[in-house]
Amino acid sequence: MGEGISDYTKFCVDLRRHMWMAGVEQELRRLIWQIAITGKYISAKIHESNRKLAGFKNIYGEDQLALDKSSDEVLKSQLQFSGFVRAYASEEQDQVVTIGKGNETYFVTADPLDGSSLVDTNLAIGTIIGIHNRSFFGKGRETMVAALYITYGPLITMVYSAGRGTHEFVLNREGEYVLSQEDIRLKDQGDIYSLGGIRKDWTPEHLRFVEKLEELGYKLRYSGGFVPDINQILIKNGGVFTYPALKKSPNGKLRLLFELQPMAFLIEAAGGLATDGKDPILDIPVTELGQRCPIYIGSRAEVDMAQRALEGQP
Repeated sequence: MGEGISDYTKFCVDLRRHMWMAGVEQELRRLIWQIAITGKYISAKIHESNRKLAGFKNIYGEDQLALDKSSDEVLKSQLQFSGFVRAYASEEQDQVVTIGKGNETYFVTADPLDGSSLVDTNLAIGTIIGIHNRSFFGKGRETMVAALYITYGPLITMVYSAGRGTHEFVLNREGEYVLSQEDIRLKDQGDIYSLGGIRKDWTPEHLRFVEKLEELGYKLRYSGGFVPDINQILIKNGGVFTYPALKKSPNGKLRLLFELQPMAFLIEAAGGLATDGKDPILDIPVTELGQRCPIYIGSRAEVDMAQRALEGQP
């Protein structure tokens, strides 16, 4: 019995088994698994992409690739027939889309293809998902029950949390997501940093924080994609990512609902912090879909250091 089966096959833990063993509620684990499978379809879209612009802009006035739109449609159509989702909010939509019958448990947010402008450079990009058990509007800490992201790079990986640790899975040759790292924990202090925005647009307080990192010998690691940069901090077990308030854009660039809340959920579950420089991201109420917010996210020491710098402390 079991002859010819490798140790890898016998002892690997797939996504569904992991969620069941972790005690994730049945409907939630089915939903997470379905979204993970949808990542395979999006990956296929990426590979067949002709890398050309669709010829129009998204609701925020940014160039929208055909790939963004098709990824959004794939996600929406898959969730529409899940039986678990009441409403869907996407960075590519200008309003919440009702896709259930009104009695489903979950509300799903998505950045269907974060970093899509990097496709033609062959850098990693990703999908960001937030799962809520009530309306999206309000504080993430009160509504979120799970979050995940999928990276499309040399490997397809998925990182998820349902509030009990943050875990990484890799899509193997057989098409299964298998456990790569369980209960990822960030060190209290890392040694890498990722910086968004242009230096000349930074506030003096933020510049002071960056100069402190440089003085301490931190290594700059920035791809221009939120998913790969956060993934690097998680997998390397420490560091900080920031897209700050800018002189002409006091709310920064990244969107609270679609990007920041899910990543904050994952980072906090790994023992890190995520703030706007003052308040935890998960305690900031969402009042509109396109709401933007500055972000300092990663190891505790760096996020605390940023807050002190923004307050004018040494």
